[in-house]
Amino acid sequence: MAKSVPVHCPTCHREHSFTPPTFPCACGTPLTLPVPPDASPELLAHRTWRDSWVAVRCPSCDRQGQWPRPELGCSCGTVVRLPVLPPRDAEDASEDVKGVTSPEEAAPEAPSDAAPRPRAISKPPFRPVAIRTERDAVMSAERYLRWLGFPDVRRPGNCPAPAASGVDLCATGVVARVDPTTLPTTLRDIECLWLYGLLDSATSVCFSLAGYARDARCRADDLRLPLFVMDLTGTPQPLNEWADELVRRGRR
Repeated sequence: MAKSVPVHCPTCHREHSFTPPTFPCACGTPLTLPVPPDASPELLAHRTWRDSWVAVRCPSCDRQGQWPRPELGCSCGTVVRLPVLPPRDAEDASEDVKGVTSPEEAAPEAPSDAAPRPRAISKPPFRPVAIRTERDAVMSAERYLRWLGFPDVRRPGNCPAPAASGVDLCATGVVARVDPTTLPTTLRDIECLWLYGLLDSATSVCFSLAGYARDARCRADDLRLPLFVMDLTGTPQPLNEWADELVRRGRR
């Protein structure tokens, strides 16, 4: 599992713990983007399709591919882009890690007659879907909700919500909107989503690719509505305390 790296928001200076995304290489090896631990984030004021991708070489098959550049959304509304080590630097860092003996490797083996230690059951890491189309954005949000513990997530055709409700996904106890547009999600979008969740006695959740208007964020906080931002890696990041709470509940 990829190790988290500390990232400081250049606007509010809040520290975040960012886990670099992992993608499946064509050879079948999980490929984690090599984000350095001392990463200096770049303020993202304008997103272009070309700059949203980065070349990374697979350490197993030496194949170089294009992957979504990692981004992080801060609760203050700032979106930053994180640097990725060049292919050669990433290989050197990988070799350094291989040469270090882990505590598990250095520890002596337990006697054969010793009682086996109970193994902690950990949740598998979330596997994102790289976002290239609107359908990918909905698919990534659907996969994320399943990962949080909503196995019966379904699309609008199987939801009781009317088409004009702004609901893109629903499950037992939750309804969700996925906004893949390049404009911030509006106050009206948040209020419509919350109203439908209220009628359905469900938690309303919103995923946005371009973030949220200031009044929309304030209203969501008042309504206790979880907000998530998504980057092109397809990894949702919680944007307010209600999203953090939903993640905590889902990871139990």
